[in-house]
Amino acid sequence: MFKNLMVYRIGPNWQATVEQIEEALEKQIFVECGATQAQTMGWTPPRGIPHAPLVEDVGGHWLLKLMLEQRVLPSSVVKRRVDEMAARVEQETGRKPGKKVSKELKEQATLELLPMAFTKQSSIRVWIAPAQQLLMIDAGSASRAEEVVTLLIKELAGLNLHLIQTAESPAVCMAAWLMDGVPPEGFTIDRECELKSADEMKSVVRYARHSLDIDEVRQHLAGGKAPTRLAMSWRDRVSFMLTDTMQIKKISFLDVVFEGRESADKDEAFDADAAIATGELCKLIPELIDGLGGEHDFLAAGAALAALPPTLSGEPASDTPAATASAATTLETAPWD
Repeated sequence: MFKNLMVYRIGPNWQATVEQIEEALEKQIFVECGATQAQTMGWTPPRGIPHAPLVEDVGGHWLLKLMLEQRVLPSSVVKRRVDEMAARVEQETGRKPGKKVSKELKEQATLELLPMAFTKQSSIRVWIAPAQQLLMIDAGSASRAEEVVTLLIKELAGLNLHLIQTAESPAVCMAAWLMDGVPPEGFTIDRECELKSADEMKSVVRYARHSLDIDEVRQHLAGGKAPTRLAMSWRDRVSFMLTDTMQIKKISFLDVVFEGRESADKDEAFDADAAIATGELCKLIPELIDGLGGEHDFLAAGAALAALPPTLSGEPASDTPAATASAATTLETAPWD
């Protein structure tokens, strides 16, 4: 059900019911692209049944589905049509079109060709775990996930989200696990990783289907390369790829998870798949966060900063350069200590 997750913390003041979310999403139900629309997006029933609810509640976990459709119009096709139109303009006027006219011709060619272009659909699943105050987006890239976040914040009144930030950098932790071969309890290192240098060369080393407990990997780490991706498994139940930006990619549920599961029709299969996915990942994610030093508490850090006396919160006690410098130094370090 889920393949790639970006994990967000829901702000403490947001309260909503399934019915309220359903009502909000109904304002932007998915509609296919019109003849001259390049793309469109909207909410569709996650169960895949027409006119079914836009929010599915499975065991206290709320599931949403955003559908995207775009017309596939290759740039080479547009260019060829623009060249034809430009040649006709040159023949009629005796001179080549300038930048302004060329831009207008491109817009005209695009509008002319769009109705003939094929459409491509894709979908993004959103999972809200209200009891855990977490929201997960099944998106392949951070930019796509941010588009969904922007849409959700716009449509769901009072919703506030921020990416989960761990106390320790995933890259630093992954490097330590590879260096000493000791991942957090419950996790194992699998046979795939990517190491990248931070210098101007940006050199990359990738291992696939290869043991990572070797001196060569440790030499790369000692030489300054940092892990950007690392394949791992959790309690022999879920395999995944952890990235340096805290994305959980290539999620796969292992055979033991499905033991004892009976075949079911499409509707029952949705509930079973959702229950398995949310049940397993709701245990994996907190353990992974703990393995990365725990979650950085922005609210506690902000409260600690607000409680500091004026000389420590950035307001100088005097006009002397020494007092100002001391306050600035303390302000920079205090919230993170």
